[in-house]
Amino acid sequence: MPSASRIEAVRRFNRFYTREAGVLRKNFLDTPWSLTEMRVLFEIASRNGPTATDIARELDLDVAYLSRMLRGFETQGLVSRTPSKTDGRQSHLKLTARGRAAFTPANTRQVEKVKEWLARLKAPEQARLVEAMGEIESLLGRKRPADRVLALRQPRTGDLGWIVSRHAELYSEEYGWGGPFEAMCARIVADFGEKFDPAWEQGWIAEVDGERVGCVLLVKDKPNETKPRVARIRLLLLDPKARGLGLGQKLVEACVDFSKATGYKRITLWTHSDLIAARAIYAKLGFVKTGEETHDSWGKPVTSEFWDKDL
Repeated sequence: MPSASRIEAVRRFNRFYTREAGVLRKNFLDTPWSLTEMRVLFEIASRNGPTATDIARELDLDVAYLSRMLRGFETQGLVSRTPSKTDGRQSHLKLTARGRAAFTPANTRQVEKVKEWLARLKAPEQARLVEAMGEIESLLGRKRPADRVLALRQPRTGDLGWIVSRHAELYSEEYGWGGPFEAMCARIVADFGEKFDPAWEQGWIAEVDGERVGCVLLVKDKPNETKPRVARIRLLLLDPKARGLGLGQKLVEACVDFSKATGYKRITLWTHSDLIAARAIYAKLGFVKTGEETHDSWGKPVTSEFWDKDL
């Protein structure tokens, strides 16, 4: 059971945020509408012909209450209905020209309000705020995997440092690997940044809804070779919040596809027996375990494994 102090902390945050967001005012951001009415108009404006059932389900609204609200919008000339061709009991909703003319300035005021919030903060603080909000949404929300925006991209400024810090944090939490492991990650990333050969090497950052949740690097197995035959996968990671979405496999597939297109003959990697999910991905994609060793380099005994895939 959660402690009383944690319950009070959540309630205190709720009181703070509802005041900050202007939720307690009769009209939201000086519009003619309440927060609920504004949200319903937003759903109609941003979706392609939603039904009242769609909106009631998404916003968890009482159907009768929503029906009265929609009749009011129709009376005001803000919303129109088009009968569904597949279900005579349903109608598709959209904003009229009058409705869009009224909604757009109100929506713009909301955007400006958020800009004001963020402008109070420096760029790193903005990133912390957005990541914290994403964490709240991930832990408490009901967002379906199909609604999430998944993406792989090449590293940008700041990503290499994130790769090191996230590896250190996550593997310390999950496996107890200490400072020497972080130092090893830092050396790998430093070599990648300093010796990067774009003709033969690449990195990928995985994102969910714009938030970094994973990474992998693909490098030459022998850094000084000008025509390498063997590629090496390094520092594959997927944050727990993104597991189950298939991104780990997509990161490894990106390495395989790049290696084939570039002309490598084989891919090799070094992993550990504790990393069960990663090992399952490697096996699924045709990698074969070719050896193992035990070491005590990171504060506790670890069994390392060597895996290879011919291309």
